[in-house]
Amino acid sequence: MTTLEEYHSDNFIDGGWVASNSTDHIDVTDPTSEEIWGQVPSSNLVDIDAAVGAASRAFHGSGWSDIGAAGRAVYMVRLADELETRADRMAAIITSENGTAITETLLAAGHAARMLRYYAGLASLVDQDDERPFPGNDALYTQVLRQPRGVAALIAPWNFPVALVMVKLAPALIAGCTVVIKPASETPLDLRVLMEAATAAGIPPGVINLVTCGNDVAGALVEHPLVAKVAFTGSTEVGRMLAEKCGRLLRPVTLELGGKSASIVMEDANLDYFASMVNRTCLRNTGQTCYNSTRILAPRSIYDEVVDAVVGIVEATPIGDPFDPATVYGPSASAKQRDRVESYIKIGIEEGARVAVGGGGRPDHLDRGYFVRPTVFAGVSNEMRIAREEIFGPVLVVIPFDDANDAIRISNDSPFGLGGSIFTEDVDAAAAMAARLETGSVGINFYGSNQAAPFGGWKDSGIGMEYGPEAINAYSRMKSIHRQR
Repeated sequence: MTTLEEYHSDNFIDGGWVASNSTDHIDVTDPTSEEIWGQVPSSNLVDIDAAVGAASRAFHGSGWSDIGAAGRAVYMVRLADELETRADRMAAIITSENGTAITETLLAAGHAARMLRYYAGLASLVDQDDERPFPGNDALYTQVLRQPRGVAALIAPWNFPVALVMVKLAPALIAGCTVVIKPASETPLDLRVLMEAATAAGIPPGVINLVTCGNDVAGALVEHPLVAKVAFTGSTEVGRMLAEKCGRLLRPVTLELGGKSASIVMEDANLDYFASMVNRTCLRNTGQTCYNSTRILAPRSIYDEVVDAVVGIVEATPIGDPFDPATVYGPSASAKQRDRVESYIKIGIEEGARVAVGGGGRPDHLDRGYFVRPTVFAGVSNEMRIAREEIFGPVLVVIPFDDANDAIRISNDSPFGLGGSIFTEDVDAAAAMAARLETGSVGINFYGSNQAAPFGGWKDSGIGMEYGPEAINAYSRMKSIHRQR
């Protein structure tokens, strides 16, 4: 367990640390020890206005939007280099904030650096000279320009606090936007390391700003008149509220929201292999990953075998101190999240589902921390709340199906559509099934997001796309200049 102690009263605005105008603060609690170990300001409207003002001045006055994507790419590569030198400290902070296993958080800085380098490599796409002729009139043509939107408000969640900022920050920077980042209240400290790296990389003042605040003040950030773009990752409930605000303002917004994805295990699947993928595909980060396939769909003919395979891997997976390299399952990120998970386990039992393993409560070998025994429910129908609502914790449900068409029907019978997976020996048949699933992405015999390919949700799982060249469009405006030869 970490011995870090960090107490701060400032935000990162206009290239430096600036004392908050607010006297209120946000406590940072280690979910493993349940002890407060850090503190940041609970900023007010004055702080928000200062950060947005700095970003606006940087956009219009510092030349960030004028130096071209190739020029911005140089800074981004420097930032990637600086981040990688801070990987260990960043990992320790994240694990102390949200309880994610250290083997996962040690990858955070490297993942962020790869994202920065990937988008830096797309500079020519942003700067390209796009000339289009008028159909039927060779004397006329149109010059199509891609221009940055302006100040972008980036609102991050607590489960992957660095990665899910970087999927917004990197395309915003290469597009030419300046940003104000609002981290989750549970994880406000790790991004201070990003600000240190930005300073060391020479990012011009005001291009990247960081303000810590509660959700009530975050609404003022979204509605600030100088903000031109909003990007949010978090719950569907909060996403709806932000969408309403942005809709009223006609302000473009990207929303990456909740999920209740399905993992379809076909009759010919290798169950040993499937079991080996459960923790990565269905329970990554102790179930606190938006695209997790927390609904496992199993053929009736081998239903019991699938349940046994899932139970076997869950029972054998270490749970405990997330700073132990052997640990896979850590605590829930907060007491509030722990209570939410426990409440859904109770709901599942009341609905008549059978507890195949787990059943709630802290594991016997742990005397403190927001831990919940990983739980697998069998005998589940897709109409139960535990099959329809996002739990965001170490809870899986196993649902029977009759055939491929039935599996597709059950998978699509969900308000969400974010991820999903299909396990089978017939990969061509799986690809045909994947095309019929109402979800933004599907993995065949594994699941993993690709930074070069678009990622986003259908239905209640969000609006817009992140990752890939497509993400740059979210931070860009297109302009057509019609000309004569």
